[in-house]
Amino acid sequence: MATTPVAPTPKDSPSEGTMLNGVPVDASGKGRATPSRAEQEAARKRPLVPDTKEAKDRAKADLAAQREKARLGMAAGDDKYLTARDKGPQRKFVRDFVDSGWHLGEAVMPAMVVVILATFIPVLGIQYWAFVGLWIFIFFVIGDMVLTSYRVKKAARAKWGDKTEKGLGWYAAMRSIQMRFLRLPKPQVKRGQHPA
Repeated sequence: MATTPVAPTPKDSPSEGTMLNGVPVDASGKGRATPSRAEQEAARKRPLVPDTKEAKDRAKADLAAQREKARLGMAAGDDKYLTARDKGPQRKFVRDFVDSGWHLGEAVMPAMVVVILATFIPVLGIQYWAFVGLWIFIFFVIGDMVLTSYRVKKAARAKWGDKTEKGLGWYAAMRSIQMRFLRLPKPQVKRGQHPA
């Protein structure tokens, strides 16, 4: 059987047992077998991030924990978790101002439920007066919203002067028509406990 002649080593290549930058160099090769084409293609096709069920479940659990933390922070009124609409000391003042009082707007949804139930009564007079009563009540709610808006803007001007933000009256009016237990951020003051 014929053997391939060994190529002569150049003078500048390291010989066996030679040290290069403090690391022993093996002149015979790179120290590992050349991977086959199939192995190289498999290595390229492998995903960078393991796509395992455990990794997905862990990521989903982490996301759920972050969302729950943000939800609790927003409900508690933590400025870090609030939306841009709710951030700042003036908005907190408005929330506390609205939450400290009673407002007709809180009863709009229950009044609508009563009117819907009244429409099932087969007496035309009851249905008619239920709708009329609802519209009269809505006019009173709008009046309460306007009054709340005016009072909030007046109180904010007394506290902050010319540095009062725009939109505080509308913010107060919209909060006043929400039922107290559905408001976000959750009320931080009790009824009758006016903000400082």
